[in-house]
Amino acid sequence: MSFLVSRRTRNEQQPSGPGSRVVLARAASRIGYTAALLPASVATLGAVAAGRADRARAWWARAAGQQPAALSSARQPGTWRLLAHALLCVPLGLLALIPVGIEVLFVLRGVFYGLVDQGPYDHSWGGPSLAGAWIVHFLVALPFAAAALGALWLLGGLHARLAGGMWGRRVGWGPVLALLLSSAAGIVLVIAWIHQL
Repeated sequence: MSFLVSRRTRNEQQPSGPGSRVVLARAASRIGYTAALLPASVATLGAVAAGRADRARAWWARAAGQQPAALSSARQPGTWRLLAHALLCVPLGLLALIPVGIEVLFVLRGVFYGLVDQGPYDHSWGGPSLAGAWIVHFLVALPFAAAALGALWLLGGLHARLAGGMWGRRVGWGPVLALLLSSAAGIVLVIAWIHQL
């Protein structure tokens, strides 16, 4: 028994390992996949219009972790279901542009602040020196960048729930309601952002 306790304690003290790398890789994959929802939706609409629904179907299957060849024809989404899914992903893709924009701002105004803003830094946060302004802008932007990654991860989870309908799983009202509420919140955020400019 003491062997099991000491082994568990040793495993808890080593957070970095193959398991944490797999979790980080999955999270990064989900975040990247979510950031590409809008172009993927538009490409799906174009592929279906060009008569290449099989290519779009295979791409969505790989993105959802399905093996296209292993799916029976009964479980393959038809053209109409594929179109409905692509149209449903447009609001999610538009919502994903908000955290993607925050990440771009983090890189430009946080990581590369001194290269983008040539000064003077007398009235900048952390000024009047370039180093102080750069450090403060980076530190202020860091939690927003982390929150944006979290938002992309959550939107990816919402998409995974909604994508179940494409593969014949029951979706329910929860994800649809979450999509409607998050879309409304995104519209309010964008309008507020535009008015404060």
